Amino acid sequence: MRVAIQALGLAVVLTAALAGAAQAGPFTCRETPIVAPTQKIPALAQRIAAGGKVEILAIGSSSTEGIGASAKDKTYPARLQALLGAAWPRVQINITNAGIGGEIAPQTLARLKQAVTGKRYDLVIWQVGTNDAVTGGDLAAFKAMVEDGVSIVKTAGTSLALLDPQFFPGIREPARYRSYVDAIGEVAKGQNVPVFTRYDTMREWHGTDAQAFTAALAPDSFHMSDAGYDCLARDMATGLVSLTTAGRPVMAQSQ
Repeated sequence: MRVAIQALGLAVVLTAALAGAAQAGPFTCRETPIVAPTQKIPALAQRIAAGGKVEILAIGSSSTEGIGASAKDKTYPARLQALLGAAWPRVQINITNAGIGGEIAPQTLARLKQAVTGKRYDLVIWQVGTNDAVTGGDLAAFKAMVEDGVSIVKTAGTSLALLDPQFFPGIREPARYRSYVDAIGEVAKGQNVPVFTRYDTMREWHGTDAQAFTAALAPDSFHMSDAGYDCLARDMATGLVSLTTAGRPVMAQSQ
């Protein structure tokens, strides 16, 4: 009963935090379920219950670095840190942004290994696959690299969540691009690792209102905008609350 009350309390706080976030342009953020509700991160839940400081590493390419955002505090890691701070007031949330634009999986994998062996993190969010999906290559080799990364983080004793590629209307080879998204999902399912399904989430945004969706992307129509990163962070924050509490996740209410 106490756990259920705590879960509801966190959801209410998160809902209030999300409701106070500013909207940019005509794009209205409607929170979309971004993780499977049956998956949990028990080790992270224990750290949050214990209080103190929670260290999170956000690693990946331009989506993590925040290309397309107008300022550093508009990136998804910065917005996520603020939202989780409101959702989990008993802990101090620190998210390290280790994004480098243009990287493909082998480059980020090398940095990931170095990062988790050099410092103890409570959670790693690995954004992977976008540039690999855009440029193509050996899909089997890509999938093996994702599996290696999962193994590296697990061996370090750190919780992990994957963030898959973004959706954008200008995808040149949708079937091939989707195969990279599916590969990430297959690894996540096989290794019992939660994955933030950004691709499907953004497709839902686009399907709801294709015209308004353009405001979720930067002027290059590829990277995300302030509004897009903000909505992504909201979805991820709600997902992380559901992954660290008992019972069914309570999604934040839409505007």
